[in-house]
Amino acid sequence: MQVIITALGPDHRGLADPIIHYVTGEGANIAEIQMYDRDAASQFAMMLRIHIDQSALERLNQSLPKIGSTKGLEVRVWSPDINIDRPRIAICVSHQSESARSLLESIRGGAISADPVMLISNHQTCKQLADDFEVPWSLIGDRQGVPDEDKLVALLDQERIDYIVLARYMRVLPAKTCWAFAGGRIMNLHHGLLPGFPGMRPYHAAYRDNMLVYGATCHFIVPELDAGNQIIYQSTFEVAAGSSLEDVIEWGQKKNEPHCLVEGVRRVLEREVQLHFHRVVATAN
Repeated sequence: MQVIITALGPDHRGLADPIIHYVTGEGANIAEIQMYDRDAASQFAMMLRIHIDQSALERLNQSLPKIGSTKGLEVRVWSPDINIDRPRIAICVSHQSESARSLLESIRGGAISADPVMLISNHQTCKQLADDFEVPWSLIGDRQGVPDEDKLVALLDQERIDYIVLARYMRVLPAKTCWAFAGGRIMNLHHGLLPGFPGMRPYHAAYRDNMLVYGATCHFIVPELDAGNQIIYQSTFEVAAGSSLEDVIEWGQKKNEPHCLVEGVRRVLEREVQLHFHRVVATAN
């Protein structure tokens, strides 16, 4: 089975060796290893993707956090093969609810097999969406919408979330959160075509460039904002010359973005693609 291990904590010597030695001693085959050393923050992070017999998973779950604690590391052990038929997902939103609603409708209708465990937001705007679909709601933002990142991570750990879906969640996840759930566990809907139109206002940027084709991108999250090699799916729509920016945004938010998110999430949950060394690759049959 495939297992992803992440380790995160203050940077110092000898952090990776005990974890690597333990998993290889358990017979693991290491398929991917990435380590990060953020000098400015004195932060160390590591992600291991391994293949190992399922019988060893419980030992990993018990032993690796203990090994990490001796080094001051948070260690997470996760396998996409445990809930493969119905992954547990958390959906994060801010103000726009259309794409999250479309995803929940696809789950309810059976087009996507998943268990929507919670809706998380930094604003109260989309609370009704949680009520409509009877999904537990968690508010993590203050009055200005500034999220409590520690609370977010604690919720994801507590509910044993497999995948995090950012459905127009208009906050940048800090690198620490990205590393904690590295390995293709975080998907984001960006309301523009990457890599050409990154940032917070891609419709406006494309409109200033007199574009007649607009789009949305579903991509895996890595610490680099709106990076280009993690694209899962993109969808586009054409507009007539002279269309107003307001009409472009309305069509994009109500029609194109929901389609893009649903198809991107479906591809990941059905294991058609995965993230490997920060690139999206087809999953081997």
